[in-house]
Amino acid sequence: MLRIVLLNLGFLASAAIPVFLPGIIPIPALSITVFAAGILWCCIYLSTAAISLKAVSDYGVCGPADFWSNLKTAWPAGIAAGVIGLFLFALARIVIPFYLRIKSPAGLLLAAVIFWTLPFALLSFQFFFAIRARLDTRLLKICRKCFIIFFDNPAFALFCLLGILLTLVISLILALLFPGPAGILLFLDEALRLRLLKYDWLEANPPAEESTKRRIIPWDAILIEEREKTGTRTLKSFIFPWKD
Repeated sequence: MLRIVLLNLGFLASAAIPVFLPGIIPIPALSITVFAAGILWCCIYLSTAAISLKAVSDYGVCGPADFWSNLKTAWPAGIAAGVIGLFLFALARIVIPFYLRIKSPAGLLLAAVIFWTLPFALLSFQFFFAIRARLDTRLLKICRKCFIIFFDNPAFALFCLLGILLTLVISLILALLFPGPAGILLFLDEALRLRLLKYDWLEANPPAEESTKRRIIPWDAILIEEREKTGTRTLKSFIFPWKD
């Protein structure tokens, strides 16, 4: 919990750059540049935090030295995530209103297509940092696997997105200190780690013959080892762990 709070404090300090600095810069071009640079740095920070929190998801620990070491390898994915985020933001705020102002069937159709593309992109790219931390470092491969995870597990992706929204509501009550962005990154990394057990099982248990039907995944059997590692946790033990 302390590590998560410290990572959230670092993110809040980073977020102050795009939130507050552009408003006090009188030159518009420089203000926009600072805003974009601040967004990119926040994404680099999140990418680094995701790699660091992977150790926690794997029943390990992470410290300040790990964070700075991970920063050296995380920054390309962070910049890519920032560019993708700014592009989707531009689609929502600039491109869709532009086509709506055309007031023609073609404009409405293009606006509708882009509008419905955004939720699919959001559901897919929510796994971007987790996939970078756990599966691949090549940017095109990361994007491809984002869509593979979504289209192969749409209900799982929707559940994760709802989990993020619920976590954000709780985080706002606690001033983003906990669970906050770091808690969301840990949640997504753990969700992806457990979901990948499905593919390990499918690889170890190939079908006897080709079938178009989806196979039933025996999650109770797959998660036996995970449940033995984590044990049983109650709300009381979470709040008062020293009483166990």
